[in-house]
Amino acid sequence: MENNYHVPVMLQECLDGLNINPDGIYVDVTFGGGGHSREILKRLSDKGILVAFDQDPDAQRNIINDPRFKFVDQNFAFLKNNLRLLGIKEVDGILADLGVSSHQFNEADRGFSTRFDSNLDMRMDQQREVTAATIINTYSEEDLHKIFGLYGEVKNAKSLAKSIVTARLKGNINTLEDFKAAIQQHIPKGKENKYMAQVFQALRIEVNEELSVLTSFLQQAADVLKPKGRLVVMSYHSLEDRPVKNFMIKGKFTGEVEKDFFGNQLKPLSMLTRKAVVATEQEIQNNNRARSAKLRIAEKV
Repeated sequence: MENNYHVPVMLQECLDGLNINPDGIYVDVTFGGGGHSREILKRLSDKGILVAFDQDPDAQRNIINDPRFKFVDQNFAFLKNNLRLLGIKEVDGILADLGVSSHQFNEADRGFSTRFDSNLDMRMDQQREVTAATIINTYSEEDLHKIFGLYGEVKNAKSLAKSIVTARLKGNINTLEDFKAAIQQHIPKGKENKYMAQVFQALRIEVNEELSVLTSFLQQAADVLKPKGRLVVMSYHSLEDRPVKNFMIKGKFTGEVEKDFFGNQLKPLSMLTRKAVVATEQEIQNNNRARSAKLRIAEKV
């Protein structure tokens, strides 16, 4: 099942980064097709435990039948509480692959891809009330401008927002075709795919509150790791990579590292990768999604 669902990116690099102790407790907070999880389990003894998180109901079809495996159908923003519920206070390693799975892109009715005419949904968690259509039809022009500029780095975000607000006066924009018709004049010729990918990225981040979820997760991860425990995070665009890098280096998302009275740095993690690890040319040829992946590894101080 998992092979069709999602090909794990930089699998070996992720496993090396976790530096697996066979008797340890590990967490895969983005279970998806279970590709990374299955490989972690192969390296664990009978005493080892793997906890996997995924809020997408489709991912539950890939649950692994193994006494060492525990599945949590929650967003990883609730990492700490769910580990507590399982009686786990500290873990040896945490892996997060922040990409949208191939499966989600390939399921037309999920609305993640610009390839299909579908409802503008984009919810990772189907229980959420806010969809991409909600944002397009109800957000103010100012908020739309901010989202497309900040989360999509869309060059003409201001005029794009204005035309959406004007177009929806005639009726709701509910499908991809409605949306494309509303913004046609803003899509640069010859760069349609790149432009729509940026616009969709912005909507997806807003629908799923991805950046606030990420910062909350990173802080909790630092709390639950044992000393020398590893945090391995793979991101696919600079908006995700920046907070990951800052937190691993400085223990915070903005500003300088804090120091104690004696000048010692106060930060929970030590970055082990001076530069982000990237996929090999061979892997990129086999799996195009690996092209933009950046892997960063840190150790609990």
